[in-house]
Amino acid sequence: MVTSLDIARIRAITIDLDDTLWPVWPAITRAEAALAGWLAAHAPATAALFGDAQTLRAIRVRMNELRPELRHDLSALRRESIRLALTQAGDDPQLAEPAFEFFFAERQRVDLFEDALETLEFLSARYPVVAVSNGNADVQRIGIGRYFRASLSATRLGVAKPDARIFHAGARAAGVDSSEVLHVGDDALLDAQGALDAGMQAAWLNTAGAAWPHEGAPPHATVPSLTVLCRLLD
Repeated sequence: MVTSLDIARIRAITIDLDDTLWPVWPAITRAEAALAGWLAAHAPATAALFGDAQTLRAIRVRMNELRPELRHDLSALRRESIRLALTQAGDDPQLAEPAFEFFFAERQRVDLFEDALETLEFLSARYPVVAVSNGNADVQRIGIGRYFRASLSATRLGVAKPDARIFHAGARAAGVDSSEVLHVGDDALLDAQGALDAGMQAAWLNTAGAAWPHEGAPPHATVPSLTVLCRLLD
């Protein structure tokens, strides 16, 4: 493993959430199954038309086309997709609010990677840690909020990774300059390249052992696990 990390320069950590601290699709799949059950009980016509994850995802794609301004707000996109499904099925569109809240609560039931808590404890004991996510996970509802100085999302800021502005906002939330931040994440483009373009150091969580897919300099560190990242920083 090759690393060019300048550890002495790191004064804060920004970190991705989905697929960095937990696998996201199992949580989404469970939440969508729970939503289907909720619709069956409260909006049977909608459940009959949109009773499986595939059709619900298809209507989300349609909503993305209808409401492009929601592309960075996954919660609003999901809520309005449910509302559209209810309307098309002839059920009460006002059920979109409780339906979404039920889905959202289930979405927060994530299964952390086995080294995630130890990593958060390690990092937060040494640096201010800021979550920077394109998703709608809620660190407080998940139960890990104590490890974070702040939690920023594309929904809140209106811009998504790899846009440099969300990384710069993370640095401001940590109270440091962007050049003093190490960003940690699993996505080569959204996390690693985005952080590099924002003037940060980057640690790419590359559990699959993939080759760096972009031109130019690679991340300052490429690690197969969060545990290995902690060893580098210790």
